[in-house]
Amino acid sequence: MPIEGRVAITGRPGVGKTTLVERVLAQMSCHVGGFLTKEVRKCGHRVGFALVDLATGDEHMFARVGKGAETVGRYAVDARIVEEVGVAAAHRAIRESDLIVIDEIAPMELRAPGLVAAVEAALASNKALLITTHAHATHAVADRVRQELHLVRVRLNNRDALVDVVVALLRGETPPEITPRSAPSPVSNP
Repeated sequence: MPIEGRVAITGRPGVGKTTLVERVLAQMSCHVGGFLTKEVRKCGHRVGFALVDLATGDEHMFARVGKGAETVGRYAVDARIVEEVGVAAAHRAIRESDLIVIDEIAPMELRAPGLVAAVEAALASNKALLITTHAHATHAVADRVRQELHLVRVRLNNRDALVDVVVALLRGETPPEITPRSAPSPVSNP
């Protein structure tokens, strides 16, 4: 089945945006590229974040608890890793993949100057997109993604049910209804 949809997933930190993306990708049978941002945990505590290049599987820690030249909250951020792993993976995906994944547009990742250009290049491409944004990211590129793509809002109580919705949107199909009639829809059309 062709992949043609463009989906933005948004939600609060820790709600499961990356988990949703991983579950969606497990159901896709196309060439996927780009990157994921994953939590790094030790003894049950989050100690940082790593970027995973979806084409190569390379994983590099780019933020860790502590102080550094650049900090976001309690994390020291290495923007060079975001450039070398995440931004490079996004540009490679634009050239080589059927589905471009950018997980995520958030304050830590935005420390890398090249991320905005990579997102804009992905938006300008004719490729299918799956992009996550921090719910409260106020950067213009995050706003543009949320406005131009099908927007799916993730909450702890709907994350598991959204897999089929996102897969359907990426395939250009009508997504299944997952919420009670009285609840607001988690999906917005561009």
